[in-house]
Amino acid sequence: LSGPSIDLYRSIQENIPGVYVIASGGVGSSYDIESLEQAGVPAVIVGKAIYEGCVTLNDIEHLNCR
Repeated sequence: LSGPSIDLYRSIQENIPGVYVIASGGVGSSYDIESLEQAGVPAVIVGKAIYEGCVTLNDIEHLNCR
């Protein structure tokens, strides 16, 4: 829950075109999800963040992501 490795995910997306990356681990806020979206990551696993109450389904619903 301490934040995802956004630079790593961005690098993967930029250097391996066409790969479908699913970010997992570290996501602890809706800001993290938005940052991953901006880095081009198409999917995020947020199970623990929801379980711990750091992110709600309502938060996710209101994100401006695709």
